[in-house]
Amino acid sequence: MSSSNTNSHSKPQPQASNMALQTHSPSHSHNNINNNKGVFGDVYTIIKDMHADHHNATFDFRLPPLPNFLGSREAREFFSGALAGAMTKAILAPLETIRTRMVVGVGSRNIAGSFVEVVEQQGWQGLWAGNMINMLRIVPTQAIELATFECVKRAMTSVQSKWENTDYPKLQIGCINFNLPLHWISPVAVAGAAAGIASTVVCHPLEVLKDRLTVSPEIYPTLGVAIRNIYKDGGVGAFYAGISPTLVGMLPYSTCYYFLYDTMKDSYCRSKKKKSLNRPEMLLLGALAGFTASTISFPLEVARKRLMVGALQGKCPPNMGAALREVIREEGLKGLYRGWGASCLKVMPSSGITWMFYEAWKDILLVQNGNPF
Repeated sequence: MSSSNTNSHSKPQPQASNMALQTHSPSHSHNNINNNKGVFGDVYTIIKDMHADHHNATFDFRLPPLPNFLGSREAREFFSGALAGAMTKAILAPLETIRTRMVVGVGSRNIAGSFVEVVEQQGWQGLWAGNMINMLRIVPTQAIELATFECVKRAMTSVQSKWENTDYPKLQIGCINFNLPLHWISPVAVAGAAAGIASTVVCHPLEVLKDRLTVSPEIYPTLGVAIRNIYKDGGVGAFYAGISPTLVGMLPYSTCYYFLYDTMKDSYCRSKKKKSLNRPEMLLLGALAGFTASTISFPLEVARKRLMVGALQGKCPPNMGAALREVIREEGLKGLYRGWGASCLKVMPSSGITWMFYEAWKDILLVQNGNPF
C-alpha cells in the first residue's frame, strides 16, 4: 500500500512518445501527434496552422443564402395586384363612398343627391372619407386576391393535366370502384372562390373599419378612434363582425367575376387568333365581368352591409336571411337592388381599371424585366 501511494502521488514522468518531439524530425513528430489526438483535438496542429495563416488572414463573413422569394412569380403577381389595387382605389374613392352610403340607407336614395349631401356636409374631402383605411384595405386585399387566384389556377390546371395523362383518383367501396374524374371542375372557378375566401379572411377587419369611418364619421372621426372604440365595444371579435355573411356574399361574386373574365378573355383571344388582350380590351372585359358578377350577387351584398352597420342604427338583423326578409318587408323586392346603380358605377370601372393596371404591372415585373428585384 505504501509503494502504491507513493507512485500515485509522485510527479508524472514523460512518455516515450512525448520524448520523440525532441529527438525525431519535425515531420515525424507532427505525424506522431496526429496519431495521438486528445480529447480537445490536435492543439499543436491548430496552433501551427494559425501561425502559418496569420500573415495571410482575411475577414470574410457571409450570410447563408436566402430564398429568392422576391424573384418568384408569386411575389411579382402579389406586388402587381397591390399596385393595381392602390391605383384603382385612388381614382374611384368618391364612387365607393356614395355606393356605401346608398347601400346601407344613409341619406339620399339617388346618386346625384348623395353626392350633393356629402359635399354639403363634409366638403369635397368627404368624398374621400375613409380613403386612408380604404387604401390600407385594398392593397393587401387585391394583392392576396389576385396572387391567390393565379396560384390556385395554375395548381388546379397542373393537377388536372397530370391526372389526364396518368389516371384519375379512384374510390373503392367494397367490391365497387368509382372513378373520380375532375375535368368537369373549372380551375378558374375554384381559383376565384379561393381568392375571395383568402382575401376576406385576412382583410375583413379593415372592411369593418372602412365602413364605420364612411357611415358614421361623427362617431369615428379618425382611424385611431375607430380602432379604439370598436375594440372597447366588442374586443377583437368586433373586427370580425359579419364575417359569415361576408363570406357567403363574397363566394358567388368572386367565383363569377374571375370565371367570367378569364373565360371571356380566352374566348376572345381564340376568336381573334391573338395571344393577349390590349389595354382597352382588358378595360372592357373587366368592366363587363364586374357588372355581371355584381348584378348576380348584389342582394347578398345589401344583406351583408345591413348586418355590418346595423348595430350603428340599433336594428341589427340576427342573420343574413333575416336581413333579406327585413329589406323585402320594408322596401319590397326592389329594395334588394337599392344602390345597384351606384354599385355598378363603382364596380364596372373598378374591375376594368384593376385588370388593366394588373396586366400592365405583370408585363413590367414578369415579362419585360427578367430580374426586377
